[in-house]
Amino acid sequence: MLFLRSCLFQILFYTVTFVLMVLFSPVMLLPRKWGWWVVPTWSKALLFVMRITAGLKVEIRGLENLPKGGYIAALKHQSAWETVALIPLFRSPTFILKRELRWIPIFGWYTAKFKMIPINRGKRSEALAAMMQAAREAIAEKRQIMIFPEGTRRPAGAEPKYKFGIAHLYRDLKCPVVPIAHNAGLYWPRASWMVYPGTIIVEILPPIEPGKTPNAFYETMVEKIEAASDRLIDEARNAPRPSPVLGAADARRAAGQQDPVEG
Repeated sequence: MLFLRSCLFQILFYTVTFVLMVLFSPVMLLPRKWGWWVVPTWSKALLFVMRITAGLKVEIRGLENLPKGGYIAALKHQSAWETVALIPLFRSPTFILKRELRWIPIFGWYTAKFKMIPINRGKRSEALAAMMQAAREAIAEKRQIMIFPEGTRRPAGAEPKYKFGIAHLYRDLKCPVVPIAHNAGLYWPRASWMVYPGTIIVEILPPIEPGKTPNAFYETMVEKIEAASDRLIDEARNAPRPSPVLGAADARRAAGQQDPVEG
């Protein structure tokens, strides 16, 4: 039954996305601010699909920690879930994403229309300069910059591998950074067809205000996100139906905590 529910979820996830992108395509003729409503609507539709097909619910903690105006949201990256499900929490978000997503038919048009920030990973210096300029414009427009500091999805419990680029954004934009932790990787694992029922817990942590050195900011951000993410993994053990991925997550955490010489 779990496999069949996962199949139904995966089919509906992409079918609903395609249908809504086609139905909403007339917003391409509207100014960005007038057409933005289609993006959180798409997100809420997929959250509904997740709930009724896969039994996947969500609990949000710490909404009071979201500042007003422009800021950076630094999200833990364990799953495809957080790229979709958290959009309605923000007034006018923009994602920093790889340039190749712009090339996807229809979907790429939406990323351009709503001014997502593409980055060319093949040209680091040019990409950083272009990203910084687009980020400055987003903050000036009081938008929220969504970034996954690890760059790519990491399995729940895996040793973190954060990139330092977000520290440059923090230094140059002089805006708050809101760390966001969750345990979505226990329920919709990275590169997995299976989706497990349960409640994904999202914890929005207090913002890191401007003024720290890049190194101090980076260390603070990593410590906050990782400590909260580990705590949420531990909390998932008390769920009515603990995720079967917990054992693998624990093994990864144990391996990451071993002494490099002895382990």
